[in-house]
Amino acid sequence: MISALGKIFTDLFIKYMPSAYVFALVLTLFTGCLALIWTDSSLINVLGGWYDGFWSLLAFGMQIILVIVTAHSIAQSAPVEKGINWIARFIKTPGQVYLFVLISGALIALISFGMIVIVAILARELAVRVKGLNYPFLIACVYFSLGSWVSGASSSIALLLNTENNFLMEAGILSELIPTSYTLGSSLNILMILLFVVGGPLLFYVLIPKNNNQKQLSDLLVLDNLPKEPSVKMEAQSFKLPFRAVSDILNNSALLQMTIAAFGFIYIGHHFYLNGFDLNFNIIIFTFLILGLFLHKTPLRYSISMKRSSRNISGILFQYPFYAGIMGIMLSTGLGEKIGELQVSIATLTNYPFLAYVSGGLVNFAIPSAGGEFAVIGPGIINVVKELGAGLSESEVTAMIARASMGIAYGESLSNALQPFYLLIIFPVMASGTKLQARDIMGYFVIPFILFFIIQSALLIWMPL
Repeated sequence: MISALGKIFTDLFIKYMPSAYVFALVLTLFTGCLALIWTDSSLINVLGGWYDGFWSLLAFGMQIILVIVTAHSIAQSAPVEKGINWIARFIKTPGQVYLFVLISGALIALISFGMIVIVAILARELAVRVKGLNYPFLIACVYFSLGSWVSGASSSIALLLNTENNFLMEAGILSELIPTSYTLGSSLNILMILLFVVGGPLLFYVLIPKNNNQKQLSDLLVLDNLPKEPSVKMEAQSFKLPFRAVSDILNNSALLQMTIAAFGFIYIGHHFYLNGFDLNFNIIIFTFLILGLFLHKTPLRYSISMKRSSRNISGILFQYPFYAGIMGIMLSTGLGEKIGELQVSIATLTNYPFLAYVSGGLVNFAIPSAGGEFAVIGPGIINVVKELGAGLSESEVTAMIARASMGIAYGESLSNALQPFYLLIIFPVMASGTKLQARDIMGYFVIPFILFFIIQSALLIWMPL
């Protein structure tokens, strides 16, 4: 019955859900109209905020792109390919593939959500080897496993609260840092991790579609019998001139690239020695880049791998500025503050974590960035919590702020199941060569979304930190 219900939702999304780009356009119009109706802003104010917002997240958009292409480059190296071949020997059935992808994806995302690209590459390779897989459902498994990232080492909101001179301290909203023992190390967060690592795989195992006709990867490829792409090493060899040349020596110089990689590893070690296990986008991208240099050995091989990895990133390149524009509207018109004022009027000591959770989920549709979203609604929610906690001890108020902030993070993460933007991270890998769109995937998330929403809401309200 549950599997049949999942098929109904999938069919509805296929019929009614537009492309991710159209989704962004509709949200832009909706946010602009809401700002005009709910705030005192004029049309020019809204348009000005929209225009300014377009350029506010260019660095972040580039970071996402670099995470994708550097991780994809690593996956094309000979050692990783051998590792994938070794893993594939032990996974023989569709059920094993789904479970492996869900568990490994949830664990890897705890390090960084950008690393989910590696799981996507492995999943695609398994889809080639294992018969009977429902490929759109497999993509859904990879994407849903990404949700654990807000509970892990790169959780942007938790890290922000523990970062010196963050914007909340500069604005006087917080007077002290909130240690990660209140956020990532809390019993509440540990249960959230278990929910994705254990609960998610069990739930998706129950939801495995019964009918996989015309759903295997081989059925969905636009062209049948596509020639297998040569390895990066083989393509590099094809560029060699028939005679000895200095250019070939430099292009294929392992000494040159390994020297640069060695310096990179020295800095990476220095970074973690000084900062502990401090993960941010920049150090993750740098680590991926240096690791790619090391695994591919020569400049030419690495250049070929990066060229291949950059083929299908157009969705992020032109869609993310639209979401940045939506964030610009919310900031410039005060729409984000209005949302915070609404919360003040209905917040209590009991329901404030749930309100933060729902706010995180709703605002994520307009701003699919945990950090950007927290910049818009975080200050208002923290001020609400401080008002509610008047008279309580400092440690109790800190715990309340941590719970509300993580509530925003959990809501933002779960609502990605209904927000197609971050599918653009794995689609360049998994949908390559097919005509698959977000509408083919999103229906599989409805039942998991409902169940996780109920469970996470209950944990946020009643589970002690």
